[in-house]
Amino acid sequence: MRRILLALVLPLFLAACGAESVWAPDELVARNIYSHPGPTTLTLITMKNTSSGNGAHTALMINASQRVLWDPAGTFAHSSIAERNDVIFGVTPRLADFYISYHSRVTFYTVSQTVEVSPEVAEMALRAVMAYGAVPKAFCTNATAEILRSLPGFENFRVSFFPNNLHDQFAQLPNVVTSEYRESDSDDNSGAITEIDAQIRAGQ
Repeated sequence: MRRILLALVLPLFLAACGAESVWAPDELVARNIYSHPGPTTLTLITMKNTSSGNGAHTALMINASQRVLWDPAGTFAHSSIAERNDVIFGVTPRLADFYISYHSRVTFYTVSQTVEVSPEVAEMALRAVMAYGAVPKAFCTNATAEILRSLPGFENFRVSFFPNNLHDQFAQLPNVVTSEYRESDSDDNSGAITEIDAQIRAGQ
């Protein structure tokens, strides 16, 4: 029964989670390193269908000695962005906003859940995503759950292919701060890509 369920569900994830292995050069990574002020945190980001509420993609922003975005099997990319196998470096507030906006449109909205963790746990998460490697299509939630359950305080997390399942588990953590972001852009996000590209170029 489980195999049948996965066979039915996996095609839905394929539409939401692309996959590409990339390796930014050292100089681009070094130029984009960003340390965000404030406490060390983990932010689970879940993209949901506005009609059904079903989860479509999972990502994890890590604020440690530097802030990165773990975007497993994601499609968010730009020539100025330093990415190594699903780890996006240099996640400034501006880039974080671009990422959320890119994934939010009339058919999808974005939920961010942030929890404060110790500097040691944040660094463990940072090392874990950098060592994980490129994630295959449809495994965005599965890979993120594996990363989380390897961390102290998250050991009881269950590995799942379902973004809403991981979202609900994260919601049970103490002192989680949750926010939603919605836009009314067209379902075709090529316009968002063009706008973000223009803004990035204008800021360079």
